[in-house]
Amino acid sequence: MAPSLAHLVCLLLLLLLLLSALPLSAAASTSRSAPPSAPPTPLVPALFVIGDSTSDVGTNNYLGTLARADREPYGRDFDTHRPTGRFSNGRIPVDYLAEKLGLPFVPPYLEQSMRMGVGSVGLINIGGMIQGVNYASAAAGILSSSGSELGMHVSLTQQVQQVEDTYEQLALALGEAATVDLFKRSVFFVSIGSNDFIHYYLRNVSGVQMHYLPWEFNQLLVNAVRQEIKNLYNINVRKVVLMGLPPVGCAPHFLSDYGSQNGECIDYINNVVIEFNYGLRYMSSEFIRQYPDSMISYCDTFEGSVDILENRDRYGFLTTTDACCGLGKYGGLFICVLPQMACSDASSHVWWDEFHPTDAVNRILAENVWSGEHTRMCYPVNLQEMVKLKQ
Repeated sequence: MAPSLAHLVCLLLLLLLLLSALPLSAAASTSRSAPPSAPPTPLVPALFVIGDSTSDVGTNNYLGTLARADREPYGRDFDTHRPTGRFSNGRIPVDYLAEKLGLPFVPPYLEQSMRMGVGSVGLINIGGMIQGVNYASAAAGILSSSGSELGMHVSLTQQVQQVEDTYEQLALALGEAATVDLFKRSVFFVSIGSNDFIHYYLRNVSGVQMHYLPWEFNQLLVNAVRQEIKNLYNINVRKVVLMGLPPVGCAPHFLSDYGSQNGECIDYINNVVIEFNYGLRYMSSEFIRQYPDSMISYCDTFEGSVDILENRDRYGFLTTTDACCGLGKYGGLFICVLPQMACSDASSHVWWDEFHPTDAVNRILAENVWSGEHTRMCYPVNLQEMVKLKQ
């Protein structure tokens, strides 16, 4: 039997009552979804990176060299779980710092150059450079010849020349005034120098130890860094994070090579590095004094790393001597080349391979550079304080 009109009216009223009882938010959700949240506003326009394997994000993938991290197990714990050219199981410090600054991960310069092609300048073509470029190259040193036995690399001087090229490309596309403003307000991260010891001075290439005592060699390196920072200053770079060297003498490679019995660091190597770091810090403070409109924040990677090594329990590390991926004693005999060589949990290790720290260490160091969260590393200001400075 068909329902009467009275029955239909009753059903309609019941349905309206049920709908009116729903919360406003629930009713709204049936008609439309909430708009996506806007990405955070970047604290600086861009992040530019100069350095070696501690900062390389893929430059050497485009070069003929043995110093490449484009194979597993490198990158296995990275966001994409794939090798990218980063010498770590996951992120490196500049990745964490880009995130802190509200910026995307910075792409390698050579990748951007290949996408642009020769002579291609314009807003569309330079889009990948607007928020920063990474020039870092594994095996690169302050001296052009450092690391040459491994093949091609982009030295410090060549990287600064690439920055100058980038400046010119941006100036053509954006205009001179906009590019000056971009460079003045952006952060330039510089981390280089280890290879001048690992692949040059300590190996006594060309009898360098006969010509330079350690302090003389350090002075040579520091003067070269100062000149390149001055070259950056000349193209309106004003905010520089200058990283000191880590305790190279504690790396698994040297523990193995120098026959450390119980994991003791090699004091001779670390003392030379400490002297270099001291020269770098003094140079940066003198540069600020001479050019008051600039800010160089020297960050003592050695100090931050020793804090981790001496307080491993606080940071959750099970070993401070053995590489997660390697062969021989301390995993320092051979470079990481096969997934089977790697431990199952890199987060329990300070060292990923014979020279490079794990993602877990990189995160801690980046947090120190940003705000001194675990221990103070940066002088006179940390990165968080630097970005607040007005030009």
